[in-house]
Amino acid sequence: MLWLVLAVGVSAWLFLSSERQMVLAGHDSTLRPTLSGKAIIHTGPVLPDVRLDVSGPVGVDVTLGKTELHSMDELFERYAVLGSAPDGQRAVVVEQVESMLVAAAVRGAAVSLVIVAGGVLLWRLPGPRRRADLLRLAKGRVRTRRGLATAGVGVVAVAVVAVAVWQPWNEPEAPAADRDAALVAGRWTPLGDFLGPEIPLPDDLAGVEVRGDAYARQTRRLVASAVDTYDSSRTFYQKVVEKTSDLELRKPSADETVSVLVSDRHDNVGMDAVVRAIADEGGATGILDAGDDTSTGSDWETFSLDSLTDASDGLDKWAVTGNHDHGPTVGDYLDKKGWTVLDGEVVDGPGDSTILGVPDPRTSGLGNWVDDQGISFEEAGSKLADIACAAQEDGTPIGTLLVHDPSLGRQTLARGCATLVVGGHRHVHSGPSEVEGENGDVGWTYTNGTTGGAAYAFAMGKIRRTAEVTLITYADGLPVGLQSVELETNGALTAHTYVPLDPAR
Repeated sequence: MLWLVLAVGVSAWLFLSSERQMVLAGHDSTLRPTLSGKAIIHTGPVLPDVRLDVSGPVGVDVTLGKTELHSMDELFERYAVLGSAPDGQRAVVVEQVESMLVAAAVRGAAVSLVIVAGGVLLWRLPGPRRRADLLRLAKGRVRTRRGLATAGVGVVAVAVVAVAVWQPWNEPEAPAADRDAALVAGRWTPLGDFLGPEIPLPDDLAGVEVRGDAYARQTRRLVASAVDTYDSSRTFYQKVVEKTSDLELRKPSADETVSVLVSDRHDNVGMDAVVRAIADEGGATGILDAGDDTSTGSDWETFSLDSLTDASDGLDKWAVTGNHDHGPTVGDYLDKKGWTVLDGEVVDGPGDSTILGVPDPRTSGLGNWVDDQGISFEEAGSKLADIACAAQEDGTPIGTLLVHDPSLGRQTLARGCATLVVGGHRHVHSGPSEVEGENGDVGWTYTNGTTGGAAYAFAMGKIRRTAEVTLITYADGLPVGLQSVELETNGALTAHTYVPLDPAR
């Protein structure tokens, strides 16, 4: 019982005094847990801080650090879009807080066990005679050198344990609220009061408060613009999600498996809820990500990967990186988040099928599947075909070749070594187109349009061109059909006719 009480107390103290470095909303950030029941976001000396209620007694104190941006307007637009689709960032914060709580509990339990065991050991180690001296010393009856020495050992031991628990060399900085007290002299103000009655405020922002001295007209203008972007984005995608229940989607039979294909999201986190709604309506149990989830592959864009991962919770997940996912960040991050990131090895795919995928070779790095440096796109396609053909079992082609640009699978199809090549890259729908291989086997190539509705390489907010999601049906270990769903810029949602992948059709 003593250990349990001590463990709870020490764990709570360790938890509330801990901090974690993370990327949040595109910023290098520091997160600290609190018992305020609120999320407080410190944005720095220029922008107003933000506070809002959270469910439960555990709150968070977040200090935003550096990020990459070209203008203050761009930063506020990012905040607005993330605010309208917060689930991905909320999941990251919850994951970090839970991790900190577990770490504090383990550490607290271990330290408490050491303290209790050390106390018992210190009590038994001197023997009955010296324990009697200690008791008499405590009562003030004797002051023998032997008793004082024994007591000194005990005091030193307790001091050592206390310092081990305290660990002043790892003591975090003072809470951000204290550090910024000189900079943040204003009181918390409801967002509606800050903007004024002339700016309509969405009902779900009524509980948001701001604080700071940066109440200039320019700041108010930026915040007002962000509120408008937040409301329009949230409303637009919310209405689209509601429309998915009216789609005429083909329902899979008991022996069929469906996966949803996305590509070229380019940071448009608003579409992720739409993707999941379509997947659920179409009976999908997996997701294929054909890359270009980001615009530059930078660390600050992990919010996009968090959002897609959260929206894909419970689905089997496969992914490749695109030419805009430059560098190791995207692939490594998705791998840590539980995705099967394909890199030149045939693995189990949807519905007992096989799947092969590679990163785009042009800027994403050639990965482990290509050892040669300076290889051209055509040479990469040839090597990919070699891998696919060598991996055929009993002459059966690879079920799905997942690449960012379907052109990379052209030679694989020409050799008859894949049933379906899928990707994106062009931001425009194409296919499925039938291809007869030199061995007589028939395969298909299919290009998914941009899921993010991206006209260029960045697509936060409302879609800028037709967005597309595709449902792929599998049976008997092979892809057997495709159904495309397109979203127009005016919010119109259309499910196109299911196309069977049947060479005899």
